[in-house]
Amino acid sequence: MELDWSAVVRRCLHGDSLAWNELVRSHHRRIYGLCYRFTNNPTDAEDLTQEVFLKVYGNLKSFDDGRGSFQVWITTLTRNLLVDHFRRTRGQRVTDSLDQGWDESSELSPIDRLEDGGRSPLEHAAQKQLEKMVQAALGRLSPELREAVILRDLQDLDYKEIAQVLSIPEGTVKSRISRGRAELARLLEQNPRQVM
Repeated sequence: MELDWSAVVRRCLHGDSLAWNELVRSHHRRIYGLCYRFTNNPTDAEDLTQEVFLKVYGNLKSFDDGRGSFQVWITTLTRNLLVDHFRRTRGQRVTDSLDQGWDESSELSPIDRLEDGGRSPLEHAAQKQLEKMVQAALGRLSPELREAVILRDLQDLDYKEIAQVLSIPEGTVKSRISRGRAELARLLEQNPRQVM
């Protein structure tokens, strides 16, 4: 059953800390995943996730369910923060840190890692390799194609919601997703060493 996010927001605005905890708990994993997919860095993703929730807290009064769902609102806010981050760090991305790659925590939170006990070591290693290949290929897509593919295929938003988040027509959303998927498939078909 989907929560009535308008009611949760109203409770938050009236100082209900349980409502705020529910909001963060319900959206943290998805927001972290979105940040991770854009940054490909667990530390940056966690920092940006915290920034998103600070921004959400400061802007709750601006949420209007008449203009769209809470999921679209929080995704739009996240996307705007990621665009700002992308612009701020453009020069820093020219050279990667020597430490990058040593953190093997992937996009799993500590709780997720504890719950991930059902797979064999071989299955886990194969899954990690596939995730790395997909993440590396996503990083090579243009930002416009990457965000469309991530919002549709990894965040499971529908075309209308993506159009709202990106402030573009639905037809453009469909085109970007199609082009992004085709480019992603082309990159993944290449030699895996070329992708990474």
